[in-house]
Amino acid sequence: MDNKAKPRGLGRGLSALMADVRPEASPTADAPRTPDMRVPIEKLSANPDQPRRAFDESDLEDLAASIREKGIIQPLIVRPIGDGEYQIVAGERRWRAAQIAQLHEIPVLVRDLDDTEVLEIAIIENIQRADLNPLEEALGFRQLMDRFGHTQERLSQALGKSRSHIANLLRLLTLPEDVQDLVREGKLSAGHARALVTAEDPSELARKVVRGGLSVRATEALVRKQARGGEQGAARPARGKAAEKDADTRALEADLAANLGMKVSIEHKPGSESGRVVISYDSLDQLDELCGRLTR
Repeated sequence: MDNKAKPRGLGRGLSALMADVRPEASPTADAPRTPDMRVPIEKLSANPDQPRRAFDESDLEDLAASIREKGIIQPLIVRPIGDGEYQIVAGERRWRAAQIAQLHEIPVLVRDLDDTEVLEIAIIENIQRADLNPLEEALGFRQLMDRFGHTQERLSQALGKSRSHIANLLRLLTLPEDVQDLVREGKLSAGHARALVTAEDPSELARKVVRGGLSVRATEALVRKQARGGEQGAARPARGKAAEKDADTRALEADLAANLGMKVSIEHKPGSESGRVVISYDSLDQLDELCGRLTR
């Protein structure tokens, strides 16, 4: 089983470094930090473990136009990798736009960071960006929790986001892949997706929501209707108990599923204090992860 990082705070000196990790500053922002040096653009390379893979071309063109006019206001954070070359820790988007703008040199802040700190900074930088879709943000939270042992409470304090915001986004990762794709494409909002988390068949309802252009409230009503069996007459016997679950039980299932990254079902025996919790895994890797968490 892979060794897991022990729960800890942000990495060595990382909280101080996070002052450098902000979206591109505007001309009216506070004075940017003075760069350590200027580096030829060809001496910089992207971090291969950068969590963000997609860069909108039109946004890059807009940023390149701004760079042509005003230059790079906020230096990139880099680390030396030998032979006068550097790896980008934070600021890959600026680097890509600078290439479009045909800059020859880029201002940088040089920091001596290990691989773990580099990955942690890259994830946090992405989370702090305003243009992430809800699933990209949720995946960032999940990576910080799985790789570095951060709790939702710790993330809330470190990132300045409410615990409920973090928990609600993590729930989205329990949705089927086709529903997640609709969120990534902007066809479903985070509000729509949260309403579908507790649905028996979120994929079916998601298609109806998109086709009908339904509001979040209408989506919530549709989920309740499906739970009552109203969509298909009588509820199927196998789903009867699930349809009777109260909102608190469904919310608890969603919270557990968000924390584990696996589907969770709570089956409480009516009128008693007992029941069972069923955790469903999709692969042996997930089973291994679950066993690791339970035996720590």
